Amino acid sequence: MNPIVQKHMSDLAALCLRFRVRRLELFGSGSGDRFDPTRSDLDFLVEFHPLPAGERADAYFGLKESMEALFGRSVDLVMTRAIRNPYFLEAIKPSRIELYAA
Repeated sequence: MNPIVQKHMSDLAALCLRFRVRRLELFGSGSGDRFDPTRSDLDFLVEFHPLPAGERADAYFGLKESMEALFGRSVDLVMTRAIRNPYFLEAIKPSRIELYAA
């Protein structure tokens, strides 16, 4: 696993609880040996617990901003249910690493 992510697993779990995350996965370069600690961003798939419509944006952007502050780098946060392209899902499948599940 990516050492930057591994170092912050307990903080990441706390963020997941705070922002009502059901499942969080790392994918892309951050989950493999293509990761460049000086330049790479971190890519995550996220699934939230059911939230009222007015709280979804706050949870998404709150989690994204908190993760960027935690890791000190840009974070791409992709909601799993928003992915419509099955080829994209297949392409990232080998690199997906589950980090949190509630």
